[in-house]
Amino acid sequence: MVTNPSSRSMGTVAMRWHGDSLELLDQRLLPTEEHWITAEGAAGVVQCIADMVVRGAPAIGISAAYGVALAARHAGADDWQAEVSQAIQELAKSRPTAVNLFWALERMEQVFNSCDSLSDAAKRLAAEAVRIHEEDLAANLAMADHALGVISPVQPISVLTHCNTGALATGGYGTALGVIRRLHEERLLTRVYADETRPWLQGSRLTAWELSRDDIPVTLNADGAAAAIMASGKVKWVIVGADRITANGDVANKIGTYSLAVLARHHDIGFMVVAPSSTVDMSLASGIDIPIEQRDGTEIREIRGIQLAPAGVEVFNPVFDVTPAGLIDAIVTEKGVIRNPDIIGMRALFS
Repeated sequence: MVTNPSSRSMGTVAMRWHGDSLELLDQRLLPTEEHWITAEGAAGVVQCIADMVVRGAPAIGISAAYGVALAARHAGADDWQAEVSQAIQELAKSRPTAVNLFWALERMEQVFNSCDSLSDAAKRLAAEAVRIHEEDLAANLAMADHALGVISPVQPISVLTHCNTGALATGGYGTALGVIRRLHEERLLTRVYADETRPWLQGSRLTAWELSRDDIPVTLNADGAAAAIMASGKVKWVIVGADRITANGDVANKIGTYSLAVLARHHDIGFMVVAPSSTVDMSLASGIDIPIEQRDGTEIREIRGIQLAPAGVEVFNPVFDVTPAGLIDAIVTEKGVIRNPDIIGMRALFS
């Protein structure tokens, strides 16, 4: 029987695997409502990823892997290979920027291509999806250990973070938020300043909610207040996640990350990126090659149906921006740390 890795995760659980279905916590409704959506096939997982029911690069990849497993589980005996192949293609279209999605699907496709029967595919694809989930949780714990060695605080510190990179965005524990969680466990954390992260407000809806549930001191701030917080000397590190990291160390992450890196450098504050190696894309030379998802302008003009701007006004709404490697003090993965990242350091760890 395939086990549920979420039962061993630390922090809030974003997904629950049942073997024949996948439950996803609808993160669009947090913090006011905790509602689970059940996907019984790959199409349901595709919709949940595209609609941001589930978000965060690692969580997207894990969900997609389970989506492939569900495609095999429910495929017809006569045309199962075509059905699973089609599911993989549809899942690949769901979100274009998070490389974890394609990394996970490639792993699932490799297993699929070696299967000689539907029953074999259903069993092995489910096992591989669970393995991807378990590996992500283990990677998060390893990254927290590595990051603690980089920060090396002699007394408790405060940090600033952006978007949501905790258990909600991963297989459990978190990437950047996992580092923050570890600082808290070691009694080396005074406070977390969490950007609200417009326009989807992942910081206020998700990060503040997740940290509050785990009794980790958090102060929510408007994105525009980050400079004032840094200027005041309140924080020693900015710690963020990543959706894609290129061969030269450039990082695509939630829109607004680049601004934080510029501010941190001006104020002589450490800037750390924490992400699993599945986020690294050595096939792309630099950040200019990263496809940046553009979403509908309604997300800026409205919040949950409440109009904030003139109807029809033109909107620029990229989901991500690219932070140049030269503004990053450390990239932390489960494989190790790259300080002052560049193509040489990236190749040394990921060649």
